[in-house]
Amino acid sequence: MKRIDTNSKYNVGNLIYPELSYQINGILFQAHNELGRYSRERQYGNFVEQRLKEEKIDYKREVSIASTGNIVDFLIEDKIILELKNVRITTKRDYFQIQRYLQATGIKLGLLVNFRSRYLKPKRIIKTREGIIKDAVV
Repeated sequence: MKRIDTNSKYNVGNLIYPELSYQINGILFQAHNELGRYSRERQYGNFVEQRLKEEKIDYKREVSIASTGNIVDFLIEDKIILELKNVRITTKRDYFQIQRYLQATGIKLGLLVNFRSRYLKPKRIIKTREGIIKDAVV
């Protein structure tokens, strides 16, 4: 097993679901590279769904959260909420949306990705006992 440097700038040892997150990020980068910045959100979702199937990663698409009436873009392995955006900039509203999803479902990790960005930067949003914070590492 690879030893992790706990003194590094980003403490990878504390990441939630690092391997699964890495796989998902790879799929997101493929979508951005192949479809570009100006496709529709639905097209990105279809691409991600196809790649999840190919990678044999268990997922549910457009899952309704009963207590809130909201719909999650992807629930991956009942561990990670994935929200896809195609907007000029993401705002606090987008983060609050994932915060509500994490609180309602009890899931620990959410990924927010905006495909309109020139350089793709998926954001990790984690749920803690004290509240929800944005993680610095992707």
